[in-house]
Amino acid sequence: MVTIRRFESVDWPHVWSILEPVFRAGETYAFSPDISEAEAHNVWVDRPKTTYVAVDGEDTLLGTYYIKPNQPQLGAHVCNCGYVVGAAARGQGIATLMCAHSQQAAKQLGFRAMQFNLVVATNKAAIHLWQKLGFSTIGTLPGAFNHPQQGFTNALVMFKELTDH
Repeated sequence: MVTIRRFESVDWPHVWSILEPVFRAGETYAFSPDISEAEAHNVWVDRPKTTYVAVDGEDTLLGTYYIKPNQPQLGAHVCNCGYVVGAAARGQGIATLMCAHSQQAAKQLGFRAMQFNLVVATNKAAIHLWQKLGFSTIGTLPGAFNHPQQGFTNALVMFKELTDH
């Protein structure tokens, strides 16, 4: 059974162990592959409005996500989220659970929509999942991501309203 709960400071070593290989690979997030642990903590925990973790029945961390305003002040009603599932937990529906949870949490926090600003076009699994969960591609950013193997590749902007208007 998977539980999604708010991040606690004691979770950080486990969250970092999930984030670090993803950031170092440089294939899905625009952060430098050389990002320091302190900077990763800043962008994943300190800056966001809230951070969550997905854990199994033994409280083993499976994945994590954050929610933050996508823009300041007059654009702060639209949120942005980032998700990472640990390598050992991939393919088990954890990202689906976290994205569904994040939409409910975002509504409770007063956000009216969710936007993913830089979905790398080579990340086919994420694109398929976001589409399945109701996100639309509202733009393509040509060559916006410098992929370590593919070179300059497109990135998508994906969006979903969270209100009934």
